[in-house]
Amino acid sequence: MKSDLRQILSLIPSETFCLAAKTTLLSAGETATKVYFIKEGCVRLWYNNDGKDITCQFFMPGSMVASFESFSKENPSEFTIETILPTTVEVYDKKDIEEYRLSHPEQLDIALNFALDRANNYIHLFLSRIKDTPQQRYKDLLEQAPEIVASIPQHYIASYLGITPVSLSRIRKRISQK
Repeated sequence: MKSDLRQILSLIPSETFCLAAKTTLLSAGETATKVYFIKEGCVRLWYNNDGKDITCQFFMPGSMVASFESFSKENPSEFTIETILPTTVEVYDKKDIEEYRLSHPEQLDIALNFALDRANNYIHLFLSRIKDTPQQRYKDLLEQAPEIVASIPQHYIASYLGITPVSLSRIRKRISQK
């Protein structure tokens, strides 16, 4: 499916940007009108919970990111999207995506599969927060996305896991001693 999506994206006008770390792509409260394809680097989607930022997801090369709820419903985003590392993105404008979608209705299955993959990812994240300990969530992250653990600053990983950086340090120490 990723190759199908890449093929479709190649038919939609885009601009490529090289961005510094900590560049905000979308601020909470803004309405999303763009979709970003990550070519290099890393982006995070985060939520401000009473002044404390909580990382919801990381997006590595080959991923697409937007505040899709805001993008599709044209509501203000609940999330902020920012680069963590120097990042190269292809930027797609909503009007160009909509124009392509309307002129190629046969591509609906690819878009639907993308949306279902995102929904499944959200369900997995939600259930993990409910049923798994922070140590288990870290182990899962190590197994499923070692590139995140290797390249992302620890305070973002701690935020993603729902723990403090000190707790993450303790978990990492326990796991490395086994």
